[in-house]
Amino acid sequence: MAVHEHPHRTSGFHLPMSRRNGSASDGAVTATATTTTGTRAYAFASLRLLTGFVFLWAFLDKTFGLGYATPSGKGWIDGGSPTKGFLSSVAAGPMESTFHDWAGAGWANWLFMLGLLGVGVALVSGVALRLAAVAGTAMMALMWIAEWPPAKHLSDGTVSMSSNPFVDYHLIYAVVLIALAAAGAGATWGLGRAWAKLPIVRDHNWLR
Repeated sequence: MAVHEHPHRTSGFHLPMSRRNGSASDGAVTATATTTTGTRAYAFASLRLLTGFVFLWAFLDKTFGLGYATPSGKGWIDGGSPTKGFLSSVAAGPMESTFHDWAGAGWANWLFMLGLLGVGVALVSGVALRLAAVAGTAMMALMWIAEWPPAKHLSDGTVSMSSNPFVDYHLIYAVVLIALAAAGAGATWGLGRAWAKLPIVRDHNWLR
């Protein structure tokens, strides 16, 4: 009798154990998912802030001539042109002559600088990331065309020294901007949640 009863006792004992193990497993999965989500949010927030600083620093350096890419005394407020040096030096690509015509133009300076400032502020604050992605991608696309990585030789016949015929840092920045907007990266370490609650933003998703 004892031999026949033993399996029944074992069976009755294992059933609740299985349920307890299942609950523990579900809890572990939930905790892991929560941790992963939090880590992802912080990673995107860090990427957003760093990228925003890149744009803001470029604006500040070109405006005030902080002595890095823009020499002291050559800033925008000193009468320097933020676009003349770069656009006038374009030496390859289908828009070479067009960029030469744009170099130093007042409207080009204002659009370029407002773009740097607007994208930088949006990224650092975590608001209007979709607009920032559109504006920033347009800027990066134009700068990519100005650099024209596919060219092996410049218009004067010298070697271009291009390291890759397609991918350069302008393309990387554009993809980063799009990814930040798609991920809603302004909610962590930013004003993204408060921005999304504004009536005008709720009614127009493209402002997020």
